[in-house]
Amino acid sequence: MNTIEKQELFEHLSSFLKSKGVVLEDGPYTQRIKKGCGIIADTVNKSQSALAAARGKLDRGLDKVRQVIHEKTAPKPAPTPSSSAPTASKPESAKKGGAPAKPRKARPSPRPARRRARP
Repeated sequence: MNTIEKQELFEHLSSFLKSKGVVLEDGPYTQRIKKGCGIIADTVNKSQSALAAARGKLDRGLDKVRQVIHEKTAPKPAPTPSSSAPTASKPESAKKGGAPAKPRKARPSPRPARRRARP
């Protein structure tokens, strides 16, 4: 970003005031206005540089967050079978996890409560 020169701000202010009919002549009042314009110009310049530094840090942090999200949500690569190691065939019961599972009993569906007839 462009920096503001200390004298530049005072010049713009004095030209604005001149267009409104106020002329700044040399004196203690004008010197104080020049100092104030210098302080404002320094403040604006430092704020701009601090904002640029903060923006850079924020961008780097966002890039790290995006990378972590990408790594966590990326699809896993399919495992490649290695042909160098022969696989031993397992018994049928070992493949299924042991003994066959017992069938579950069906639960009866809950009936809605009957309403009583009013006398």
